[in-house]
Amino acid sequence: MADTEQSAVTVAVLGTGTMGEAVLAAVLAGGQPAERTLATARRPQRAAELTERHGVRVVTVREAAAADVVVLGVKPQQLDAVAAEVAGAVREGALLVSLLAGVTTARLAAAFPGAKVVRTVVNTPAVVGAGVTVLAAGAGAGEAELARTEELLAATGTVLRLPEGQLDAATGVSGSGPAFVFAVADALAEGGVGAGLPRAVALQLAAATVLGAGRLMVETGTHPALLREQVTSPAGTTAAGLRELDAQGMRAALVSAVMAAAKRSAELAG
Repeated sequence: MADTEQSAVTVAVLGTGTMGEAVLAAVLAGGQPAERTLATARRPQRAAELTERHGVRVVTVREAAAADVVVLGVKPQQLDAVAAEVAGAVREGALLVSLLAGVTTARLAAAFPGAKVVRTVVNTPAVVGAGVTVLAAGAGAGEAELARTEELLAATGTVLRLPEGQLDAATGVSGSGPAFVFAVADALAEGGVGAGLPRAVALQLAAATVLGAGRLMVETGTHPALLREQVTSPAGTTAAGLRELDAQGMRAALVSAVMAAAKRSAELAG
């Protein structure tokens, strides 16, 4: 989107929890003027925080729904209530970008008739600009809407287009995945403490190791199995640890966790 076109567009983030605020910050970092950016908040204290932190105007839900681009960041279970509250306020042809887990574009289009819907899955590392966002277009949304959404969310990190039928699976990998990685990092640190490290040192080592391993995989494009082999010397320390992980079923547990999260995402659509 050209700068002049972008500056004329009003963007509203309706629902500013952790993910909503992360997207709000990304939208502003991408060049959207604060004076053309709106947000909602239920509590006056939260409204004051958003204005002070981001320089945006906090408005009512109905005012936010009337923006050119509406980023919907409420909880999935609040969808029907919000749709009823803003009935008739969403502009014909407005872009509706949904952050709601498991909510299909068909359901969103029914809730907000006339809007061009793009469904996204954004993960929590977006808060520090290192997230993964996947998106899919609903009925009425085409290349222009996808491109605009990609530009709006570029500062969250990596942005990928997928068919909507793959978004539940993506939720299992990248949406819920950070929690699985945090669980691994916590276990690494706990193992370090058990082996004699001070807890603060063990946590620092675990966090830096997770960060470095992820960067190595992304920046080299090397398959993780090959990277694992590069670390593993015959009869060495890593080989001993990997044998224990296999014995404890770590790989199978992570595969099952991703599939369970994907299944739950699909269930939420119902």
